Amino acid sequence: MSFTVAIVGRPNVGKSTLFNRLVGKKLALVDDTPGVTRDRRPGDAKLVDLRFTIIDTAGLEEANPETLEGRMRAQTEAAIDEADLSLFVVDAKFGLTPVDKTLGEMLRRRGKPVVLVANKSEAKGSDGGFYDAYTLGLGEPVPISAEHGQGMIDLRNAIVEAIGEDVAFPEAEDVAETDVILHPTDEDGEDDEAEPEYDDTKPLRVAIVGRPNAGKSTLINRFLGEDRLLTGPEAGITRDSISVEWDWRGRTIKMFDTAGMRRKARVQEKLEKLSVADTLRAIRFAETVVIVFDATIPFEKQDIQIVDLCLREGRAAVLAFNKWDLVEDQQAVLADLREKTERLLPQARGIRAVPISGQTGYSLDKLMQNIIDTDMVWNKRISTSKLNRWLDSVTTQHPPPAVSGRRLKLKYMTQVKARPPAFMISCTRPDALPESYVRYLTNGLRADFQMPGVPIRIHFKAGENPFEGRKRKR
Repeated sequence: MSFTVAIVGRPNVGKSTLFNRLVGKKLALVDDTPGVTRDRRPGDAKLVDLRFTIIDTAGLEEANPETLEGRMRAQTEAAIDEADLSLFVVDAKFGLTPVDKTLGEMLRRRGKPVVLVANKSEAKGSDGGFYDAYTLGLGEPVPISAEHGQGMIDLRNAIVEAIGEDVAFPEAEDVAETDVILHPTDEDGEDDEAEPEYDDTKPLRVAIVGRPNAGKSTLINRFLGEDRLLTGPEAGITRDSISVEWDWRGRTIKMFDTAGMRRKARVQEKLEKLSVADTLRAIRFAETVVIVFDATIPFEKQDIQIVDLCLREGRAAVLAFNKWDLVEDQQAVLADLREKTERLLPQARGIRAVPISGQTGYSLDKLMQNIIDTDMVWNKRISTSKLNRWLDSVTTQHPPPAVSGRRLKLKYMTQVKARPPAFMISCTRPDALPESYVRYLTNGLRADFQMPGVPIRIHFKAGENPFEGRKRKR
């Protein structure tokens, strides 16, 4: 991207709506409730012929630095310092407030280019608020409607004038390549069967999920080495699924911080429902999911349900027992966690689990190595010849049961896809095969081909009968 733009303003003026308009997709949560956005969210924006990085920020408010609002303000100020240009959004329908004037003064003191944006200008009676914006002393306001897409050409011209054509249109940028990476909505590569070997140079998508206040944002901040995400003692601070990129031992890691997931019966407010839906999208987009447990109160019912959800979605899963620095008798607790993991998560036998501390950074390298190892298993492919030799061995050792006096026969096996590993077995009467025998085959695959902790799917298909439909001769 050629330059970076931060969207700033007081709460509920339409910053996230404008962000979604510029990135061309509803990435940021939008609601009538003020203060929905808390963390700063980056995105790849396209405005006519401009390509740039856009940052959505929390609404700026006057607050004590120790409060949640004060920490949100610090995140927004960090985005302003990072950006080359700020879009200062005001509400033309509501008019200016003292907070708008304070923010305008703060932006003017920073000395960076500012484009004043009068949003909601399509509303009746918005002319007064539009002309009031001149009093901020930041130049001519640009009237737009982020909701309906009006005024985008004028906004493009104002950005080019403020940033300069040499920055807006760098000669080295290849626009065709930029278009390719604007919106990575597809799970690219999920059905990639052409590469039998693991590609350790490909960027890895990792989602961090768990219950509220388990320490997910603190963990990511420790990985990054900076206070990139908003943290604090309050539960449920994170609302949007925020993605950050960093390198670990030469490999690009794209990590998603997500909102805490409570039990479905407790999720009543519309905003929390939107946050949970955003978390589910992050899980489906990711390749590996790290489920963060609070080591002081592990294996709550919701923890187990989150693990089960990730496995049903087909993701590679790793458990992280956070806040390990608060555990006193660590050896006894570790033995207890191992026993509960085996007993409570039989569908993910051998799942990797690592005790960590996001606060102190304890064992984070070990966690990342387990993430890489699990992703390698998730991408694993097994040759058809090996699978059929294995199938012949396990069925000889433990033949399929007889149903209604007729023995079931498993004839042929092949791997149909990876990510997660999925297999097809040709057999007689697939509907009659008992679930217990399917579990026997699944556990055998895990043990004999070293595939611990990832979901394994086995599909059964009846072989074609060449004599089907013919009349029997008397």
